[in-house]
Formats: sequence, C-alpha cells, structure tokens
Amino acid sequence: MPTVRVGRTTIAFETFGSGPDLVFIAGGGDTGSRWHRYQVPHFTAAGFRCITFDNRGVGETVAPDPPWTASDLASDVVGLIEAICEPPVALVGHSMGGIVAQQVAVERPDLLRCAVLIGTYPNTPAGWVRDYHEAEIAFRRAGGRLDGTIGVTHYAAMLYPASALDDAETWTRVREDLLAWMGSGDNERSLIAQWELCLRNDQREELRSCRVPLHVLAGSEDVEVPPSLQRSVAELAPDATFELVRGAGHGSLFGHLTERFNELIEERIRRHL
Repeated sequence: MPTVRVGRTTIAFETFGSGPDLVFIAGGGDTGSRWHRYQVPHFTAAGFRCITFDNRGVGETVAPDPPWTASDLASDVVGLIEAICEPPVALVGHSMGGIVAQQVAVERPDLLRCAVLIGTYPNTPAGWVRDYHEAEIAFRRAGGRLDGTIGVTHYAAMLYPASALDDAETWTRVREDLLAWMGSGDNERSLIAQWELCLRNDQREELRSCRVPLHVLAGSEDVEVPPSLQRSVAELAPDATFELVRGAGHGSLFGHLTERFNELIEERIRRHL
C-alpha cells in the first residue's frame, strides 16, 4: 500500500478510478478498506477518483501515540489531499469519519467542494451516546475484548436495524464483513484513542461559521447516533442539508441499503461539480 508522510504521521492510502477526487473517511475502528466492497465500485463507475486511507490507530498508518483530537485527524486528511489530490475534493465521512470531515471543512474550506456525512454528530451530549462510548472505553481499560462471534453480534445490533438482521441474505453479507473486522483486531487496537476523541469533541461553535456545503444523511433507525443528534449538524452549519433515510441503521450503507446511500451521496456531490 502506498504511503504519504504528513508531519509525524505516515498515512497508508489507496486510489481507484479517475475523475473528480472523492476522499472517504472511515469511522472508528475501520480501515480505508471498509469502503472497497460497497462504495468504490459504484463511484469509480460513476466517474470519480476514489481515495481511501487508514486513520490513525488502524491498518498500516503509523502515527504518534494518542491522545488525538479531531484536528489531529483532520490534519492527516489535509496533508493527504495536498499530497495526492487536485482540490477542491468531495469528502464522505462515516461516524467518527464525519467528525473528521467536519473539522477539515472548518479548518481548510479551500480544499473542499462539499462533504457528505453519515452517522455524524457535532458533540457528544449527556445520555445514551455518552454512556455507550464511556462503557466501551471502560470495558477495554479493564482488559475486556469483543472478538469473533460475540463481537459480531454486539456490533451488528448497533449498526443495523432489526429488519436487516431478520433478513437471511443481508445477515449473511454483513456477518461476513463483521467477522473480518473482528478478526483484524483493528477495533480493539484503536477503540480507546478514537472513541475518547469523539467524547472530547465539540464543534458546535466552529460549525456555525463553516463555509463548506455539508450534507447529512441519517438513518431513521440509528441507535448509535440518534437522528436528532445528526440533524443538529445541519441546523448549526449555514450551508447544510439533512435527509432521514427511512429504515436505515448506523451502518446500513455497508451491505444493507447500500444502493440507496450511494445514490444519495452521488446526488449530493454532483450538486457541486
């Protein structure tokens, strides 16, 4: 895998296709390869050059020890864009990747044409989202791990709605993906540092002055980041849209409602070409 040096971080990345640059930012625990099965084929066929990369803490990227901030991960993306892209580019960020995309939009609007955000949030409020993050971090600090089938079933319930888990074809597909993820060890390796970043993050004031068009796509059945929290990103940013994707969970763009999400993402990006 090729790499690019950005400050003290060596970022591992891959490129596919040709056309306007589209940079994908993965969520917590995921490598850049998360996008390869479900998004890259669609967007290369649609005439985009797709760039995926490993965030700090996962895959082949090598970075300084944590703690990290959203600004740290955003600086990695900025350096990658400046090194291998022809700005302005479009960003697609999922979950923690949405937070990072927002930070890039705030800090370097000159590099972006737009950002599409799925499962994102501007800050971690009191309540379910904070308790969930804190519980997972505490579990790891105490030596706990979620591997194999127990990890698969745990995260499947967080990422997909009941309708997806009840469908044999969909379940077979996402189970395969999640087993590969659990087997990689990337989630266990990165969870504390990446999730603490999310807990500390608060972009509410910065988003009020964001000049980049932001497009938020929220699953109506997302339990990991409830839709109201995602909607608040669009309410804060001056040039933003929000769409509720009916029947979708936090990870439904990966193997559940993939075509629907890809169509929505592409339509949003093409508004700015």
